[in-house]
Formats: sequence, structure tokens, C-alpha cells
Amino acid sequence: MLVRLVRDNLAPYKGAVAIVVILQFLQTAATLFLPTLNADIIDQGVVKGDTGTIASIGTWMLAVTAGQVVCSVAATYYSARTAMRVGRNVRGALFTNVETFSAREVGMFGAPSLITRTTNDVQQVQMSLLMTMTMMVSAPIMGVGGVLLALNQDIPLSGILLLILPVLFVVIILVLRRLVPLFRRAQRQIDRVNGVLREQIMGIAVIRAFVRERTEEQRFDGANRDLTGTQLRVSQYLALLFPATMLVANLATVAVVWFGAFRIDAGQMQIGALTAFIAYIMQILMAVLMSMFMIMMLPRAAVCAERIYEVLDTRTSVQDAPGAAALEYDGGRLVFSDVGYTYPGAEAPVLHGITFEALPGQTTAVIGSTGSGKSTLLNLVPRLLDPTAGHITVDGQDTAAVTLQSLRSGIGLVPQRAHLFSGTIATNLRFGKPDATDDELWEALEIAQAADFVRAAEGGLDHGVEQGGGNFSGGQRQRLAIARALVVQPDIYLFDDSFSALDFATDARLRAALKERTAHATVVVVAQRVNTITDAARIVVLEEGRISGIGSHAELMESSPAYREIVSSQLTPEEAL
Repeated sequence: MLVRLVRDNLAPYKGAVAIVVILQFLQTAATLFLPTLNADIIDQGVVKGDTGTIASIGTWMLAVTAGQVVCSVAATYYSARTAMRVGRNVRGALFTNVETFSAREVGMFGAPSLITRTTNDVQQVQMSLLMTMTMMVSAPIMGVGGVLLALNQDIPLSGILLLILPVLFVVIILVLRRLVPLFRRAQRQIDRVNGVLREQIMGIAVIRAFVRERTEEQRFDGANRDLTGTQLRVSQYLALLFPATMLVANLATVAVVWFGAFRIDAGQMQIGALTAFIAYIMQILMAVLMSMFMIMMLPRAAVCAERIYEVLDTRTSVQDAPGAAALEYDGGRLVFSDVGYTYPGAEAPVLHGITFEALPGQTTAVIGSTGSGKSTLLNLVPRLLDPTAGHITVDGQDTAAVTLQSLRSGIGLVPQRAHLFSGTIATNLRFGKPDATDDELWEALEIAQAADFVRAAEGGLDHGVEQGGGNFSGGQRQRLAIARALVVQPDIYLFDDSFSALDFATDARLRAALKERTAHATVVVVAQRVNTITDAARIVVLEEGRISGIGSHAELMESSPAYREIVSSQLTPEEAL
């Protein structure tokens, strides 16, 4: 997966990768060349007292060092630039694909995991790519080149390499076998920490109201300690790896000096050659260390790449059918025909055999007890979910056979939880119609009974909106969400319990103003409060996912026991008439 991710995303940057390879090659060649020059200075200059040779070779060494520095800086710059661009592209691809997900796919992954995959997982891959590009040429060239040049200096002494290299590789392999499972566990635990934290931040008011701060602290502490324990295990293995590697390196250096001294004493080796040999031994070990560092990062990056591709390879269950045509609205007549829906993994359907129609110029209300499937029913219209049985038509056209863009462009949805985006009131109202004029915005605000508090706000339409609309009350958020739908002027309005936070007087004024604006549109209202829907032309009563009654308020009072029970629980007998 990691190879596939890198291959797919590095293709546009082949030129930059080629530059990095050339620069790394030049830098490594300079690094390998320096010990030989140093040996020449010792053997030809220092030992013989030839200052001219020292100056000449020293000048070459300075020039090579300067070139090495330039190549190193340039290679790091291009590596970082390329790695950051790849990270940007992967994050963009993840975000774009997640935006297409239906509620089914979002629920399958979970919001915390999607956030972790888009941030932490991409960062791990990005950093691994950066380190790989920085070392991918240096490590093998330095390792192979170091071995060849060490052999060139003294073949018998190079036998030490046959002892130290296998030991190093055994140590690395043993540690890596322990690290890979820990990396997988750590990513899952990061998901859990994010999930607990997100849940607690969103539910902070409930936590405080029920004095559950200590319990929630303990729950977060448990997730945090699990992650900390795993990270400590990883750190312990890494802490063991580096000292073990350095121990082998230092023992190799001692062995080289020990046996090299005997060869110099026997006249079989020069002092400069021994110095160069020690330098090459260290370069070989440095190459092993660089390779080891990459190898340590790659397993975690591979785990992250798998998690990234789980998201990228997931296709939404709600998408345009082959040959889907654009929906042509003609009033917005909405028909449900034997519609059913079952959530993935559920034992039973949440909706069974739903059949009714909602006509233009009329308000169709849906009411029922909690969990009866009202919101699910409404989400099927704009295909936020696709029915698992039956079909839905708009103006005679099956919603599954038309494009999502054309279907949703004619629907104004006000969800049960009114959500506002950070920005201004104006940018939120123009969310569905970016070219809407200020007059259109104020007209929608007047109908939604929101104009007064918007005028009173500093800046009016330009008043700032915090993330989620946190600087507005629940009722204000609902009215702004209603105004946002009104600005679009759609053919179908879907109100999912959108008046629950309004007082009765505001609710009455808003519904009266809505009648004129939606006179030629199809309006479907999901409600809990009976007085919100008593004047609806048609009321659909849901009971355990099935329709138990359809009709006007007066008709249902006579024919539907379930409806009468709901009404009697909210209204007096006089109010119910």
C-alpha cells in the first residue's frame, strides 16, 4: 500500500525526484572521496613534511566539502518540497472522497478515525517520504561505496566487516518484528483518543450538568494511558536499537585500530590508510543507521498507508447510476412507493412499506414517536441514504435514476440539528446560492423571523459566525438554517423537526410567513409538536417504521389511535379540536 501511495502521488514530481537523486549522488560521492584525500594528506604530506602537498590536497578537501554542503541543502529543500506536496495531495484526495460519503460510510469509519487518517496518518506517510528521499540514494551508495573503498585500502582488515554487518542486521530484524504490531496498535489508539476527546468536547454541557467531569476524566485517562503505554514500548525498542548499533560500531572501530596497528608495525599498511579505513567503517555503519532509521519509519507509514487506502478505495453507496439524467423539476411532486430502509448490521428494517405522496402547494407532515424513522424517511429524499426497498419519485422521475446534483439542487433541507459554518451570517445564507443579493437574504430572514436579531448584531449580515454557530442560541441557529433554505427557493422543502427550539409565538409567525413563500412548492415537515402540523393538508403517522394513518388532523383524530394518543399527550381536548 505504501509503495502504491508513493507511486500514485510522486508521478507529477518526477523532475524534482530526479534532481534529488542527482544531488544525493553528488553529496555521497563527496563524502566517500574525503577520507581518501585525508589519507593522502597524512601519508604524502604530514609523514613526509611536504607542506605544498598538504596545501594542495587541503584546498581540494575544502572545495569538496563546500560542494557537499550545497548538494545537501539543495537535496533537503527539494525533498521537503516534494514530500509536503504529496501530503497536500493525499489530504485533498481523502477530503474529496469523504465528502462523497453517505451517512452509511461515515458511520462505518467514524468521524474520529476519518480525522486521524486525514491528519496523523498522512503526516506519518509524508515524513517517511521525506526521510526516504533524503536517504534513499545516500544509504546504499555510502554502504556499497564504503565497502569497496575499505577493500581498496586493506583487504585483510576488511574481514572485520564480515562479522559486524550480520550482527547489525540481526539486531535490526529482531527489533522490527516487535515494532510493526505496536505501530498498528498505536494508530488504533490514536483513533480512540480522538473519539473520546471529540465526544467530550461536544457534550461538555451535559457532562457538567450531570457532574460527570471526574468520570469522563477517568475515561479519557484510560484511553490516554493505553496510547502512552504503546508509545513507551515503541520508545523502549528504539532506545535499545541505537545503543546496540553504536556498541557494534565502537567494537568494530576498536578491532580495526587493534589489528591495523599490527599491520602498520609490520609495514603492510600506512597510517593514512588506517585512518581512511576507520572513516569508511564509520560511513558503512552510518549507512546502516540511515537504512535502519528508514526501516523503522516505513512499517508505521505502511500501516498508515493501508488506513488511507481504506478510505480512498471506499466508494459511496449513494452515487449517480450509469446514464443518470438530469432531473427536470415540475412542481416537486414527491411519491414514496413501498419504501423500506435497513441500516447496515441492523436486525430489522427501520422503515417498512412506506407509501404516500406529497403534492406541490401542500404541506405534508410526518409525526411519530421517537425512533419511528421520521428523520430516516426525510433523508431518503435527497439521497443522503438510498432506500433498501421500493423507490421514490420526484415529478415522476425515480430519484435513483437522476443525477445527485440535479436532485439536490431543487431541495431545501433544514436538518434536525441546525449546523452553521464558521464565517459570517451572509456566507451561511449564501451557502446554497452564492450569487444571492442582500435583498434576497433579508427577505429570507424576515420570513424565518430572524431579521430582528440579525439587525441587532454588530455588522448585520457581516456578523461573525463561530464554528457550528456556537455564538447563537438554538432557536437562532434554527431560524438561520431555515433562512438558508429559503434563499435557494427550491421546489421541495424538507423541515426535519426544525421548529423545536422556537417559542409558540415565533413558531406561529414563522409558519404563517412560510405559507406564502412555499405556496407553489412541496413541503414536508417532520415534527414532534402537534400544534406545528395541525393545519397540514396531509399528516403521515409513523409507528415503529410503518404508516399507521394518513389524513388531515380532523380525519386522524377519528381514525388513528396512535395519532390521538400523541395529540392527547400534548393538547387539551379543547385545543385538539
